[in-house]
Amino acid sequence: MDKEFFKNRFFYTFVIMTITNYICDLLYRYDCVIVPDFGAFLTKRAAAHFSDDKHLMYPPQKQISFNQQIISNDGLLANYIVSSEQVSYDKALEKIQSFVQQVNAELEKKGRLTFSDIGFFNVNFENNLVFEPLHTSNYLPEAFGLATLKSDTVLRETLKEEVQILEEKAPIAFTPEKRKKSVFVKYAAAAAIALVLSGVGLNSYKNHIIQHNVVEAIEAEELIKEEIQSASFVLDIPNPLPSISVKVKQFTEDNSVDIESFKKYHIVAGAFREFENVNKKIAQLKRKGFSPSYIGKNNYGLHQVIYSSHATKNEAINTLNSIKRHENRSAWLLVQK
Repeated sequence: MDKEFFKNRFFYTFVIMTITNYICDLLYRYDCVIVPDFGAFLTKRAAAHFSDDKHLMYPPQKQISFNQQIISNDGLLANYIVSSEQVSYDKALEKIQSFVQQVNAELEKKGRLTFSDIGFFNVNFENNLVFEPLHTSNYLPEAFGLATLKSDTVLRETLKEEVQILEEKAPIAFTPEKRKKSVFVKYAAAAAIALVLSGVGLNSYKNHIIQHNVVEAIEAEELIKEEIQSASFVLDIPNPLPSISVKVKQFTEDNSVDIESFKKYHIVAGAFREFENVNKKIAQLKRKGFSPSYIGKNNYGLHQVIYSSHATKNEAINTLNSIKRHENRSAWLLVQK
């Protein structure tokens, strides 16, 4: 029994390490890597910045976050396993399923699990999954080879003492009056040098960093808007319903429903990159008895379909809880200001 236990333990540990390495590889190339039935790792570009209190200069990097609501299989991870291990697509899906089962088992048993070079998960007192990213790897290809730099503080008093020592060792004879004047001039020159090094130089450096950050921030914002994660959201229906004829209004990208202004709480059924999936989703929900609507694109260019809209938060939360229990545990609440 002990031998079998260690054998299974080694197998599951190997599966977790292998899939984690695949996720790391994909994070270098994509802004979104979905682990089906578990969640999605998202990245956002962060500009280089300088820390005044720590005197550290950080290079540009990708900041990693985790979204537990995005669980639909987009094929990215599975296809990468197929190409890396030369296995079938179904076999790749089995490996992902085993990985998710083992991760959930570890979290349930220990309440904590670390993904190497990515981050660690904790289960808090409310039984919610909390992700904390690690900073051991920089997934921004352009920043390859760039390390965090430390800037030493300029100490004016130390520089002053060094000038005094050099002055005392100088083999030049001075009369008392001339020496006093010369010492004053040297101190003034040393102070000017220290002022230039510590004041003007540091300010110029900081101004350069600030200008660089502004440019980086603008580019990052444009990149997020124009290049949303390469993954596309796919609607998985394991047991399709029988085909029935239903007349459904066909939506286009320009005729989203005009939601009443006071109804700002919306229960989101799905968000799709391809618009043709909007009408498919609406038809499916109508067959199930819902009154869905299309409310247009979000900031990431994804078309949003909702179950319903509500005027109060309590009403929306009650409806969301019912849908998550009986219909779709991936549904979520959108609040429009």
